[in-house]
Amino acid sequence: MTPERITFPGHNGNTLAARLDLPDGPHLATALFAHCFTCGKDIPAARRIAARLAGMGIAVLRFDFTGLGHSEGEFANTSFTSNVDDLIAGCTYLESRGMAPSLMIGHSLGGAAVLKAAATLDGIKAVATLGAPADPGHVTHNFEAALPEINAKGVAEVSLGGRPFKIGKTFVDDVAQETLSPAIAGLNAALLVLHAPRDAIVGIENAGQIFAAAKHPKSFVTLDDADHLITRHSDAEYAADVIATWATRYLKLAQPAPPPVTPEGIVRISEADPDGFQQDINAGPSHHVIADEPLAYGGTNRGMSPYGFLSAGLGACTSMTIRMYARRKGWPLEHVSVDVCHDKVHAQDAETGSGNKIDTWRRRIKLTGPLDAAQRQRLLEIADKCPVHRTLEQSSQVQTELLD
Repeated sequence: MTPERITFPGHNGNTLAARLDLPDGPHLATALFAHCFTCGKDIPAARRIAARLAGMGIAVLRFDFTGLGHSEGEFANTSFTSNVDDLIAGCTYLESRGMAPSLMIGHSLGGAAVLKAAATLDGIKAVATLGAPADPGHVTHNFEAALPEINAKGVAEVSLGGRPFKIGKTFVDDVAQETLSPAIAGLNAALLVLHAPRDAIVGIENAGQIFAAAKHPKSFVTLDDADHLITRHSDAEYAADVIATWATRYLKLAQPAPPPVTPEGIVRISEADPDGFQQDINAGPSHHVIADEPLAYGGTNRGMSPYGFLSAGLGACTSMTIRMYARRKGWPLEHVSVDVCHDKVHAQDAETGSGNKIDTWRRRIKLTGPLDAAQRQRLLEIADKCPVHRTLEQSSQVQTELLD
């Protein structure tokens, strides 16, 4: 993923701060992400979803609404309608770059905004919402105690998520008058509704109302016990995977083949969690896995450690090599399994260094089928000829260059 920090004019000409996450490979489609009420473009859920989509060729534009984050303007002067207009301005910007969006994603009130905006835009093929309210006026319960002061004075300062914000009467009046049902019913795009049954901010009944108002094709996926902001990394990862998989059905992405100059393709590793150790591993355009560290070493244990991948490579190559040889010989090999043990802990070695010790992998091979003793012995010898085995036994060179 290649991030590009950009700006574009919002609904009233104020400069909006944005981030365009571009795929490292071919650009297959574009998505626009709308963040939750008083949040920003860089919340963990937005980062994770953008990274996952960019990894499959979908560029993602996420920006701070007027008056929030690094965008210009006064938040107290904004409204739900101005948020929708900011989204349309984002679409206009993308169109000016020849990247008209076909996917819109909205979190919480941002989900309500994308439903409203998408109904007025051509070219939107799919819309996904996360924890979105069916009624934009639902958001006022976050500052209900301040409503009398807002109505009397026109503005009041409230605390949301431990941060102070000025909420204006224009915003309150606007959400009170807004109804989403006609926009949802008129949506000319596939709809994915993601919501957590235990969401304490926007109740699950909102998901039901949105789903009921929409025409097919529509899908609902539960986020189980995720919180409203989807703060847990595992929940954000799950939401990202669901959206990415679902979107391919409606965007009809044509995945390119790996570049011919690199027959095995490129294996690209990118940081998925800057506060932990989780890594996204993409091998060419079609294969995605996760690397991580165990919980005991500060990871989330959602993927194998780097040493685990080394052992997996040895075991997989061993099994494949044995199978190819037995198939060529016509021998009655029914099944192969390989257990690999490597007595090292990556997190410990990364912290302390391991010097020039000789690494030892213990490999236990099980061959099933009516093989005679000579065949079993020959297949054991063939195991030592697998390419990964030979690579690990030889001295290797790693050439490294730092990119701009």
